[in-house]
Amino acid sequence: MHEQDAGPPPIGGAIRQRRQRLGMTLKDLAAASGLSVPFLSQVERDQAMPSLVSLAQIASALDVETGYFIGVPSPGQIVRRADAPEHLHVGTSPVDYVRLSGSHAERRMEALHMTVPPGHASPISHREGEGFWYVLEGTLDVWVGREHFTLNAGDSAHFEQRHPYRMRNDGTTPVRMLWVGTPALL
Repeated sequence: MHEQDAGPPPIGGAIRQRRQRLGMTLKDLAAASGLSVPFLSQVERDQAMPSLVSLAQIASALDVETGYFIGVPSPGQIVRRADAPEHLHVGTSPVDYVRLSGSHAERRMEALHMTVPPGHASPISHREGEGFWYVLEGTLDVWVGREHFTLNAGDSAHFEQRHPYRMRNDGTTPVRMLWVGTPALL
Protein backbone atom coordinates (compact mmCIF):
# COMPACT_ATOMS: atom_id res chain seq x y z
CA MET A 1 0.00 0.00 0.00
CA HIS A 2 1.42 3.40 -0.99
CA GLU A 3 0.45 6.69 0.54
CA GLN A 4 -0.21 9.61 -1.71
CA ASP A 5 2.62 12.07 -2.18
CA ALA A 6 2.22 14.75 0.47
CA GLY A 7 4.59 17.16 -1.26
CA PRO A 8 8.20 17.87 -0.45
CA PRO A 9 9.41 16.59 2.91
CA PRO A 10 10.11 19.17 5.60
CA ILE A 11 13.86 19.63 5.78
CA GLY A 12 14.15 21.91 8.81
CA GLY A 13 14.41 19.08 11.31
CA ALA A 14 17.11 17.34 9.26
CA ILE A 15 19.14 20.56 9.10
CA ARG A 16 18.76 21.16 12.84
CA GLN A 17 19.72 17.56 13.71
CA ARG A 18 22.81 17.65 11.49
CA ARG A 19 23.85 21.05 12.90
CA GLN A 20 23.41 19.87 16.48
CA ARG A 21 25.20 16.59 15.80
CA LEU A 22 28.19 18.64 14.60
CA GLY A 23 28.00 20.80 17.73
CA MET A 24 27.24 23.96 15.75
CA THR A 25 25.07 26.84 16.86
CA LEU A 26 22.79 28.73 14.47
CA LYS A 27 25.37 31.50 14.56
CA ASP A 28 28.11 29.03 13.54
CA LEU A 29 25.96 27.76 10.66
CA ALA A 30 25.20 31.33 9.57
CA ALA A 31 28.89 32.19 9.49
CA ALA A 32 29.79 29.02 7.59
CA SER A 33 26.95 29.28 5.07
CA GLY A 34 26.80 33.04 4.53
CA LEU A 35 23.10 33.06 5.45
CA SER A 36 21.44 34.98 8.28
CA VAL A 37 20.58 33.52 11.69
CA PRO A 38 16.90 34.59 11.44
CA PHE A 39 16.55 32.94 8.02
CA LEU A 40 18.21 29.72 9.21
CA SER A 41 15.99 29.70 12.29
CA GLN A 42 12.90 29.94 10.06
CA VAL A 43 14.23 27.15 7.82
CA GLU A 44 14.84 24.87 10.81
CA ARG A 45 11.27 25.47 12.00
CA ASP A 46 9.94 24.81 8.45
CA GLN A 47 8.60 28.36 8.29
CA ALA A 48 10.75 29.16 5.25
CA MET A 49 11.95 27.01 2.35
CA PRO A 50 15.51 27.67 1.19
CA SER A 51 16.24 28.07 -2.50
CA LEU A 52 18.48 25.45 -4.11
CA VAL A 53 21.40 27.89 -3.84
CA SER A 54 20.74 28.45 -0.11
CA LEU A 55 20.29 24.71 0.45
CA ALA A 56 23.63 24.09 -1.26
CA GLN A 57 25.27 26.66 1.05
CA ILE A 58 23.73 24.98 4.12
CA ALA A 59 24.75 21.52 2.92
CA SER A 60 28.31 22.67 2.29
CA ALA A 61 28.51 24.25 5.75
CA LEU A 62 27.23 20.99 7.29
CA ASP A 63 29.60 18.85 5.15
CA VAL A 64 26.88 16.87 3.33
CA GLU A 65 25.40 16.76 -0.17
CA THR A 66 22.10 18.56 -0.80
CA GLY A 67 20.47 15.16 -1.38
CA TYR A 68 21.02 14.45 2.31
CA PHE A 69 18.12 16.80 3.11
CA ILE A 70 15.75 15.96 0.28
CA GLY A 71 16.58 12.37 -0.63
CA VAL A 72 14.68 9.39 0.73
CA PRO A 73 16.86 6.61 2.17
CA SER A 74 17.11 3.59 -0.12
CA PRO A 75 15.34 0.38 0.92
CA GLY A 76 18.76 -1.10 1.77
CA GLN A 77 19.29 1.66 4.34
CA ILE A 78 15.92 1.01 5.98
CA VAL A 79 15.30 -2.75 5.86
CA ARG A 80 17.59 -5.55 7.05
CA ARG A 81 16.94 -8.95 5.48
CA ALA A 82 17.49 -12.15 7.48
CA ASP A 83 19.34 -13.75 4.57
CA ALA A 84 21.93 -10.93 4.47
CA PRO A 85 23.05 -10.31 8.08
CA GLU A 86 25.74 -7.77 8.87
CA HIS A 87 28.09 -9.34 11.42
CA LEU A 88 30.16 -6.86 13.42
CA HIS A 89 33.61 -7.83 14.65
CA VAL A 90 34.55 -6.30 17.99
CA GLY A 91 38.20 -6.94 18.70
CA THR A 92 38.76 -10.51 19.85
CA SER A 93 35.33 -10.86 21.48
CA PRO A 94 33.73 -14.29 20.96
CA VAL A 95 30.27 -12.68 21.03
CA ASP A 96 28.45 -12.81 17.69
CA TYR A 97 27.05 -9.35 16.94
CA VAL A 98 24.52 -8.93 14.12
CA ARG A 99 23.33 -5.41 13.28
CA LEU A 100 19.55 -5.12 13.09
CA SER A 101 19.30 -1.34 12.67
CA GLY A 102 19.31 0.45 9.35
CA SER A 103 22.39 1.96 7.79
CA HIS A 104 21.27 5.53 7.11
CA ALA A 105 23.88 8.10 8.09
CA GLU A 106 21.95 9.95 10.78
CA ARG A 107 20.64 7.06 12.84
CA ARG A 108 20.82 7.88 16.54
CA MET A 109 20.02 4.39 17.78
CA GLU A 110 21.61 0.99 17.23
CA ALA A 111 20.01 -2.45 17.51
CA LEU A 112 22.01 -5.67 17.68
CA HIS A 113 21.23 -9.37 18.01
CA MET A 114 23.93 -10.84 20.23
CA THR A 115 24.85 -14.45 20.90
CA VAL A 116 26.98 -14.72 24.06
CA PRO A 117 28.83 -18.06 24.33
CA PRO A 118 28.83 -20.08 27.58
CA GLY A 119 31.50 -18.92 30.02
CA HIS A 120 32.00 -15.51 28.40
CA ALA A 121 32.38 -12.48 30.68
CA SER A 122 32.55 -9.02 29.13
CA PRO A 123 34.96 -6.39 30.39
CA ILE A 124 33.57 -3.46 32.37
CA SER A 125 32.29 -0.88 29.89
CA HIS A 126 30.66 2.52 29.86
CA ARG A 127 29.63 4.93 27.15
CA GLU A 128 27.24 7.81 26.72
CA GLY A 129 23.60 7.06 26.04
CA GLU A 130 21.05 4.46 26.99
CA GLY A 131 21.19 0.70 26.72
CA PHE A 132 18.34 -1.77 26.55
CA TRP A 133 18.96 -5.52 26.79
CA TYR A 134 16.31 -8.17 26.18
CA VAL A 135 17.14 -11.85 26.73
CA LEU A 136 15.61 -14.18 24.14
CA GLU A 137 17.17 -17.43 25.36
CA GLY A 138 19.39 -18.41 28.28
CA THR A 139 20.38 -16.71 31.54
CA LEU A 140 22.64 -13.67 31.75
CA ASP A 141 24.24 -12.11 34.82
CA VAL A 142 24.41 -8.32 34.53
CA TRP A 143 26.08 -5.70 36.71
CA VAL A 144 25.24 -2.00 36.41
CA GLY A 145 27.30 0.01 38.86
CA ARG A 146 27.26 -2.07 42.04
CA GLU A 147 23.89 -3.67 41.31
CA HIS A 148 23.69 -7.30 40.13
CA PHE A 149 20.78 -8.72 38.16
CA THR A 150 20.08 -12.14 36.68
CA LEU A 151 18.13 -11.93 33.45
CA ASN A 152 16.25 -14.95 32.09
CA ALA A 153 14.44 -15.37 28.78
CA GLY A 154 11.83 -12.61 28.52
CA ASP A 155 13.61 -10.30 31.02
CA SER A 156 15.02 -6.92 30.08
CA ALA A 157 17.28 -4.22 31.51
CA HIS A 158 17.22 -0.52 30.53
CA PHE A 159 19.91 1.78 31.90
CA GLU A 160 22.18 4.76 31.39
CA GLN A 161 25.40 3.36 29.94
CA ARG A 162 27.53 6.05 31.57
CA HIS A 163 27.41 3.80 34.65
CA PRO A 164 29.96 0.95 34.50
CA TYR A 165 28.30 -2.24 33.29
CA ARG A 166 29.26 -5.79 32.39
CA MET A 167 27.67 -9.15 31.71
CA ARG A 168 28.53 -12.82 32.07
CA ASN A 169 27.05 -16.06 30.75
CA ASP A 170 27.68 -18.66 33.47
CA GLY A 171 25.39 -21.18 31.78
CA THR A 172 26.18 -24.11 29.52
CA THR A 173 24.23 -22.79 26.52
CA PRO A 174 24.60 -19.59 24.49
CA VAL A 175 22.57 -16.56 25.52
CA ARG A 176 20.66 -14.96 22.66
CA MET A 177 19.71 -11.35 23.33
CA LEU A 178 18.80 -8.02 21.77
CA TRP A 179 20.71 -4.86 22.55
CA VAL A 180 19.29 -1.48 21.59
CA GLY A 181 21.18 1.65 22.50
CA THR A 182 22.16 5.19 21.81
CA PRO A 183 24.21 6.65 20.31
CA ALA A 184 24.57 4.53 17.19
CA LEU A 185 27.77 2.61 16.67
CA LEU A 186 29.90 3.50 13.67
